[in-house]
Amino acid sequence: MEALFWACLTIGILYAVITIVFGDVLGDLLDGAFDFLSADGLEWLHPMTVVGGITVFGGAGLMLDRYTDLAAGGVIAFALLAAVVIGAGVYFFYVRPMRSTESSTGYSLEEMAGKLAEVLVPIPADGYGEVMLRMGAAGVTNRTAASFDGEPVEAGAQVVVVEVRDGTLYVSRLDSDFASNLAARGDRV
Repeated sequence: MEALFWACLTIGILYAVITIVFGDVLGDLLDGAFDFLSADGLEWLHPMTVVGGITVFGGAGLMLDRYTDLAAGGVIAFALLAAVVIGAGVYFFYVRPMRSTESSTGYSLEEMAGKLAEVLVPIPADGYGEVMLRMGAAGVTNRTAASFDGEPVEAGAQVVVVEVRDGTLYVSRLDSDFASNLAARGDRV
């Protein structure tokens, strides 16, 4: 029985080491290999859940065998129970929440159209300046901007991105009534 527990524990530890060292390479190689599990409603059979359960089975089995007076059947039963409980915990508290997280804070230039911005470097009528935009919850970016209307825009002015062309944001000044309504509501650019 001890050989089974050691094998399970060793397999789990080797899996952990291999995924830490070669995780990205293996992820690319095995990309989509386990997609059939989610199609059949078996998404709880995630490799991390299964291998975690096998590792816990091996470790719990070794400890129960060595430090209790339980018979072999009792050791296996309690080790299986520990593996299921820990595997379910890994699934519900790690794997499942991680599936619904955003994997990127990136954005594209096309998403900037319609966004409010503040002019940092004055924009001449026929040249380029710089604006600051808020992207996402806490992101701020500075981008090259040109006047959409062909009118100069001074630093500190509130503008809206009208168009994005060739990596440049074409902006138009907000009229003073709209900008003051935003300020009264507490909205920031």
